[in-house]
Amino acid sequence: MASNVNPTVRRRRLGQELRRLRELKGMTAEEVADRLLVSQSKISRLENGRRSISQRDVRDLCGVYEVEDHRVVDSLMQMAKDSRQQGWWHAFGDIPYSVYIGLETDAASLRVYEPQIVPGLLQTREYAEALITGALPETPSSDVEKRVQVRVRRQERIASDESPLRLWAVVDEAALRRVVGNKEMMREQLEHLVEQSQLPHVTVQVLPFNMGAHPGITGHYAILEFPDASDSSVVYIEGVTSDLYLEKANDVHKYTVMYEHLRAQALNVEQTRAFIEDIAKSYAR
Repeated sequence: MASNVNPTVRRRRLGQELRRLRELKGMTAEEVADRLLVSQSKISRLENGRRSISQRDVRDLCGVYEVEDHRVVDSLMQMAKDSRQQGWWHAFGDIPYSVYIGLETDAASLRVYEPQIVPGLLQTREYAEALITGALPETPSSDVEKRVQVRVRRQERIASDESPLRLWAVVDEAALRRVVGNKEMMREQLEHLVEQSQLPHVTVQVLPFNMGAHPGITGHYAILEFPDASDSSVVYIEGVTSDLYLEKANDVHKYTVMYEHLRAQALNVEQTRAFIEDIAKSYAR
């Protein structure tokens, strides 16, 4: 469940505020780096929220930007302190996509396109275990179990009564046809997908093969939006060795428009449920 202090989101907010102060001062990241005798990449990482920000970093930056209001400095220092706390996911050790989990934990809505697999938040435990085992064949069973536990914990946002995540998933037909585990496991997964799609805050649409070429042909991506208007939306693209987070308004807009085209080309909600149910029945034979 979303915590009151989400370190990932606090780092983003703090980074955005530090960038705003730098721009108000009319300084480049390179100029700030030269003043503090640090690398320009450090300033960039601090501003994009990809690394922890110490209270000393905040103090030094406020000095460079000549911030005289002590209330502003104190507020930024407190944000830096909060950003160094650990989220629930840190209890599971080193999770490669921990930045994404932090964003997802605090998001109000998530729009995702999945071309190959059932979306993680809608997976059964058995499907998730078989999927992770197949995707990461050299991963020890203990690490597979850890990843499964994290995925199940993430799904609490869907089951939450107080602040459920608004999820919209467009899923390619390939994800339904690809047998992960075995046919019995797939039948249970598809039945679970239909069940979850009936929740008021979950929408699932299938993009069938006969739609041909479409705007999502290049692969998976997700768009996260947040309850606080000061938090910009984020496009997340998962990679093999590193992930990509797009936050510029123009980038987010392009992916949002592309997602609207995907929704328009996909089957509607009723057609989708019937489509998934038919495939699930085929796995029962």
